[in-house]
Amino acid sequence: MAMAGMSRPSGRRRPPPASGLQATGAAVTFTRVLFGLKKFVSYFLMPLPFCLGVLIIGLWFLLRRHRTRPRLGRTLVLTGLGLLLLFSQNRVSVWLLRPLEQTYPALPEFHPGDTLPAALQRVRYIIVLGGGNKDEAGVAASNRLSANSLSRLTEAVRLWRMLPDRRLIVSGPGNPGAPTHADVLAEAAVSMGVPAERIIRIDTAHDTEEEAGAVKKLIANAPAALVTSAWHLPRAAALFRQAGVDILPCPADFLALVDPQLRWTDLDFDVDGLERSSLAIRERIGYLWVWLRGKI
Repeated sequence: MAMAGMSRPSGRRRPPPASGLQATGAAVTFTRVLFGLKKFVSYFLMPLPFCLGVLIIGLWFLLRRHRTRPRLGRTLVLTGLGLLLLFSQNRVSVWLLRPLEQTYPALPEFHPGDTLPAALQRVRYIIVLGGGNKDEAGVAASNRLSANSLSRLTEAVRLWRMLPDRRLIVSGPGNPGAPTHADVLAEAAVSMGVPAERIIRIDTAHDTEEEAGAVKKLIANAPAALVTSAWHLPRAAALFRQAGVDILPCPADFLALVDPQLRWTDLDFDVDGLERSSLAIRERIGYLWVWLRGKI
């Protein structure tokens, strides 16, 4: 019999306070807003949009009916054109991107019977970070991968062949109604000889920071090789280490390799140079973003 003034304990677990759920939802929404804002701002700081924006503003000043500030217009037009040429120049773009790619040394060529470095022998997983793909039907998975993704996966499979008892982790979400990027990477890896049962998929992480958290939950303290583009590896390695993942950085997809001798093509202005400059600036903005948020 229950005593007067005392309530009988209930077997049901009390739901969390509504205020706590609201706070969590607000935090997630705020994080998503910041993420979208970062994407928006960083896009317009890329060389091509930035230079085109400066050019358009300069032309607007030049073409105004009263032409109140023609000198400013000319200055902006010349600045936009000059920066666009500068970022498109091959040697300049290599100079911008190469320091990122040289942060971690490339792994050498391995042959059957070679003794692998101790740091590589101890890894239990090989992580491949996603880099995008197309969703064209009837095209092999390896041909749907972006150049970045294919290069990353090729390096990961090269390491797996030297360590065939390790597990391969592939990562990347997908568009609605289409296979996830992790699925496309896994399909391509199988076509390269990796057994499907040796592959683990992570298809809910939308950026490198989320990938680091998902991998930490998956492998805990097990050592892993982290394979991504050489220019992306400084930021990725910092985020994974901040998440507590024991990684061996393994760079791939080098875009700023140089020949010992200067070639006339090094003096070219082309879209490859513009792409390298864009990657170099984007990675530095990304690194600054996570640093300002205290994530590294």
